[in-house]
Amino acid sequence: MTDRPQDKDAANSMWGGRFAAGPDAIMEAINASIDFDRRLYAQDIRGSRAHAAMLAAQGIISDSDAKAIGEGLITVLSEIETGDFPFSAALEDIHMNVEARLKDIIGEPAGRLHTGRSRNDQVATDFRLWVRDQCDAAIAGLQALIRAALSQAESGADWVMPGFTHLQTAQPVTWGHHMMAYVEMFGRDLSRFRDARRRMNESPLGAAALAGTGYPIDREATAKALDFARPMANSLDAVSDRDFALEFLSSASICAVHLSRLSEELVIWSSAQFRFVSMSDKWSTGSSIMPQKRNPDAAELIRAKIGRILGATVALFTVMKGLPLAYSKDMQEDKEQVFDAADHLMLALAAMTGMLSDLTANRDRLEAAASAGFSTATDLADWLVREAGLAFREAHHVTGSLVALAEKKGCDLPDLTLSDMQAVNPAISAGVFTVLGVHNSVASRQSYGGTAPDQVRAQIARWKEILA
Repeated sequence: MTDRPQDKDAANSMWGGRFAAGPDAIMEAINASIDFDRRLYAQDIRGSRAHAAMLAAQGIISDSDAKAIGEGLITVLSEIETGDFPFSAALEDIHMNVEARLKDIIGEPAGRLHTGRSRNDQVATDFRLWVRDQCDAAIAGLQALIRAALSQAESGADWVMPGFTHLQTAQPVTWGHHMMAYVEMFGRDLSRFRDARRRMNESPLGAAALAGTGYPIDREATAKALDFARPMANSLDAVSDRDFALEFLSSASICAVHLSRLSEELVIWSSAQFRFVSMSDKWSTGSSIMPQKRNPDAAELIRAKIGRILGATVALFTVMKGLPLAYSKDMQEDKEQVFDAADHLMLALAAMTGMLSDLTANRDRLEAAASAGFSTATDLADWLVREAGLAFREAHHVTGSLVALAEKKGCDLPDLTLSDMQAVNPAISAGVFTVLGVHNSVASRQSYGGTAPDQVRAQIARWKEILA
């Protein structure tokens, strides 16, 4: 990026002649944001076109000036998108870069574009538009991910697998039930981004520097032109609010936690010790010296994304926590974190969607693991309460004794004989064997939201209807 002498002159003229000379190199470096806020170019140009059209409609500038501004901004947009735009650090930010180039193209009418607004409400509008677009992208990404998880759940609605607590075998569940747990998590993420989008969908444009403007502007018109629901009701709040960015980052952080948890399970499940799933070659890498290795690198990288996304969230909270109203230059530090977090969230969502779509679950291995580790012990305790009339605490103790006996014999609970069980408690009858198999266990969990296959299929149908 090269600064032309006229850029420094333009920068000084935009400051209204208050400064006789341009900032020195260090001040320019700390003050300029063009290296990152150039990403707001489309939103900046869209906001400026809406503002110019409103100014003309209100009789504040002429129709001919508004037309020249609108056409000139389209030229600027084209130059940026084709890589022909001369970005300049001396002009500090995307707003002044666009306006200076507009002046090069259309001349004197460009100076009327900034009537009735400030860079404060301009950047607040641009940034809000950009974050709103990212909410839309996250919503679309989450919908695709949920569909991939639903497909996995549907294919394995009745495939038994071990359910874990403390990463120890707890009770049998189904593959479909486990996948649907992530559908619920990502569904909450979906609702958070939708809620955040709804709250941020108010326009700051027209708040000017902090107090509004004396020009007879029409804020309802610019809000409508930019697809906002309404103008923001307080000009101080409009230029100083970054709740929309914080809420986006908070939602992104929670979503990244969910992605990380699923990634962790994929890393564990794809290991030689578990062999629950196989990752496709698209999402795995090999080792430079160990030819047998298939490393789940994509899952591991997604697992790590929470670090930078949560870091961005903490960074922006820290920037905003002590700022007096209204605008302070600290708020220039609001964008890089959001840009980075949004980029990596979208990358992680796309990668996880791809991994789930290509993932192969090992049904036989899942069932074998589900049958080990005394996973039906709770079913036995429940049967003792229901059928033998024991209090649950007594049933828990009897079941623990039977588990100890099975461990001593080197077998699982269903492999104990009826006489073995009756030696521990004579109230046990042959009917106990109807609950000890893993398929019987999952089929019995008929409570709403339980792991029974028909419950799982009902939840799959509900989510398909939600997404439709």
